[in-house]
Amino acid sequence: MTTRRPDRRRRKPSKRRQRSSQSRWSRMWPPCLGAVIVGVACWILFKALFSPKPSQYAPPEGFTVHGIDISHHQGSIDWELLRNQANIDSMPLSFVFIKATEGSDIVDRQFERNFAAARRFGIMRGAYHFYRTSTPAKLQAEHFMRHVKLEEGDLPPVLDVEVKPADVSIEAFRQGILEWLVRVEQHYKVKPILYTYHSFRQQYMNDSVFNIYPYWIAHYYVDSLRYRGPWAFWQHSDQGQLPGISEKVDLDVFQGTFQELQQLAIPQSTNLLKQ
Repeated sequence: MTTRRPDRRRRKPSKRRQRSSQSRWSRMWPPCLGAVIVGVACWILFKALFSPKPSQYAPPEGFTVHGIDISHHQGSIDWELLRNQANIDSMPLSFVFIKATEGSDIVDRQFERNFAAARRFGIMRGAYHFYRTSTPAKLQAEHFMRHVKLEEGDLPPVLDVEVKPADVSIEAFRQGILEWLVRVEQHYKVKPILYTYHSFRQQYMNDSVFNIYPYWIAHYYVDSLRYRGPWAFWQHSDQGQLPGISEKVDLDVFQGTFQELQQLAIPQSTNLLKQ
């Protein structure tokens, strides 16, 4: 048998104790708030002083073949000025990738002008398609092939993959990308280039089936790539400023010599005249 103890209810602190507790917190709060503000200010100052800025960014060292990629966002380009005066890290502009199509019904409004001008001014050119999951890969491939007529010396076609909706499974996403690549390769008789971000590929496209395609990786404002797999092109900045282009432009390098870039291009033996 146990003896029930009387209920001992906690007394409410007196108003004097309440005031004492409140005054203690009020004395502590200003120094804590000040420390937080100082810490945040120091972090912002550190980032401002030591983080690379687009205006201070220099192209990565050790590359001799430089290029750009463009779309209608760059507006009307003065191609003669671009050819004669554009240099990146004291190197001439060697190649340009040009946006051609998107999804199954969009054609970049500057594509035809830019694509023809690149050939006319002697800059090695390539065309890319921005991939969308909203329409079947087959229709997107046909849309690209219908509007892009590649010739001898052009760079292989490019598939730009940057977006995966949450309602599309990784398996279906990968299958669609592979279908586009296979169909376009059958048409142009050359393996397409696959463009994406390193983190995006690691998350959604980390499959050996894509390793047979030349990889064009986007990774900005770093001295060197931390990606250990094979790659052909590196988009290292989206803040380039070049003569002949009024808007900022993406900057790229090719991993190899200009002769090796030419070997990657569509060869003379490939018959594309019947496209």
